[in-house]
Amino acid sequence: MRRRAALATLVLGAAVFGTPASALASTSAPASIVSAATGACEPGNVVFTPEAPAALAALGAEDANRLATGAGVVVAVVDSGIDAGNPHLAGVVVGGIDLVGDGERGDGMSDIAGHGTAIAGQIAGQPVAGSGVVGLAPDARLLSVRVFRSDLPQDVDKGFGPTSERIANGIHWAADNGADIINVSMSQASNSDDLRAAVEHAAAVGALVVASGGNRASDAEAEDGPRYPAAYEQVLGVSAADANGLATDASIHGPQVGVTAPGSNVLTSATGGGDCLFASDAPASSFATGYVSAAAALVAEAHPEDPPAGWAYRLTATALRADADNRDDVNGWGFIQPSAAIQLLPDATTRGPVSPFFDTADSAVRPPVATVDPDHGASPFALTREATLFAAIGGASLLGVLGILIVLRRRKDVPAEDPAASERSGGLLERPEPGDAAGQFD
Repeated sequence: MRRRAALATLVLGAAVFGTPASALASTSAPASIVSAATGACEPGNVVFTPEAPAALAALGAEDANRLATGAGVVVAVVDSGIDAGNPHLAGVVVGGIDLVGDGERGDGMSDIAGHGTAIAGQIAGQPVAGSGVVGLAPDARLLSVRVFRSDLPQDVDKGFGPTSERIANGIHWAADNGADIINVSMSQASNSDDLRAAVEHAAAVGALVVASGGNRASDAEAEDGPRYPAAYEQVLGVSAADANGLATDASIHGPQVGVTAPGSNVLTSATGGGDCLFASDAPASSFATGYVSAAAALVAEAHPEDPPAGWAYRLTATALRADADNRDDVNGWGFIQPSAAIQLLPDATTRGPVSPFFDTADSAVRPPVATVDPDHGASPFALTREATLFAAIGGASLLGVLGILIVLRRRKDVPAEDPAASERSGGLLERPEPGDAAGQFD
């Protein structure tokens, strides 16, 4: 479908490495799943369950697959490898590479830890008689990019554990070898020039990187905050949702979270076996990432003309959330809805994240914020007050005129004053002359 041709230890989105698969089976799940999981999780014991993965119903897989199945899309699983011998994955893995150098197959189609095989089944698992397990994008094809053996101390000490440099090389290889979607179910707290360059390269050649936002089960002391490569602009970061469709404290919160997807009680393919139930104790972002990669494959099939940012945008813009115009560090833009993402016809009024297609800065339709206006209109007493004022002014003026007329009339009746007395006049007061014993009034 292609349209054109560091040593910081990474932590896995789900703590499954070094743990016997049987220990991951749920003890509270339906009996049919428990019996399959406890047996099938052991390599060499091929057991299937008729139960369908609960995540498929939550994601509306039936409706989405009427519109797209991932046909023609290549998804690279940058992980612990893929056991291509699992019946669900027969004919699905079309290529790969081993970047670990631990003596396993050079094509990346072996998986000691079982993590990559589980992710592969979520994305493109094929129907098998007696099993309800199937991938969300069953017609997609996979590349196995093996970048670590396990996270066990002995493997890490030998240099076979996950490193940012090896993950970056895996992303580069996947992007250059036909991957449209690159699944990275791992994260680290530190920024890495290698990882940044790898995701930038992938975006430049037309591939979307989907990565885990971080899982507390893998790093119990981890604080909320950015996780890489999920926090890079070109990457769609994923947090794990519980059965209610909401992220929990099992996932690491931060700006890297773009969307959420099912991450608990994940029924999928197992290394050397058939079906296995993972993440029964708490939601795991590794598996949520697998489902988002599968959803991205469906969107990519339906919209091959879009750039990688367009596929990510369709998933974020249509995700289910309480506030259409805002994301948060816990749930990102919300719980993915693959069918809605496929059918989205974006325009300038589309709510949510910044669009790569249109300027949506003015797309919010929420009501304007109410403000308190101290001016509540004219006082009902204004006219009365003004009339009273005018009456007072008019009355005062009239009295003034009458007063002047009276004064003038009186002056007319007063006889002429003695000039000598006039000279002693001091206005309203009479000043006594020097030498007089007292003032004298006429």
